[in-house]
Amino acid sequence: MKKEVTVNDKMQTSFKYFITEPMGENFHPDFKSELTPKQMLELGVFCGKYMTDTRDEFPNDWFINAKLSPKEPNCELNYFKVKASLPLKVWQVNGWIYKDDPRGWFQWYCRYYMGRRIEDEDERQIKRWKKIKRFIGIVKKYCKKGDLSCARKARQTLLHWAYDSRRL
Repeated sequence: MKKEVTVNDKMQTSFKYFITEPMGENFHPDFKSELTPKQMLELGVFCGKYMTDTRDEFPNDWFINAKLSPKEPNCELNYFKVKASLPLKVWQVNGWIYKDDPRGWFQWYCRYYMGRRIEDEDERQIKRWKKIKRFIGIVKKYCKKGDLSCARKARQTLLHWAYDSRRL
């Protein structure tokens, strides 16, 4: 199975990559995301601003109930109604952005979920994903189980990285 995808959005023009795995399958054994990209978009992530011009690249059903804000970020759309991400410029300055995924980790995850594989980049992103688990420790240390009003920023950060912080 090898399918070519061509991307034409605000950040990439005529960019191509290949799908080599079935959608949502054959993940790296160390990568056990708890939420799909569709679930994340439905819950409310990135103040609704992420993915507003990428509908042609991803399945239509990802966007049916997605909480999006095409014109400007609206953090009220986030599940925990807080801003929990740094500006893209900070990510760029720190070298956290892979050249083929200019929007960052979530773009990598969406493409990985779709079935794209890039061994070195996948390993780098999975290592970054694993480091976010520290926020689980914050929630567990300071919050009673199920108290979704506690540590909302940490919980929203976890949602941004496909951890289901509602279960903590």
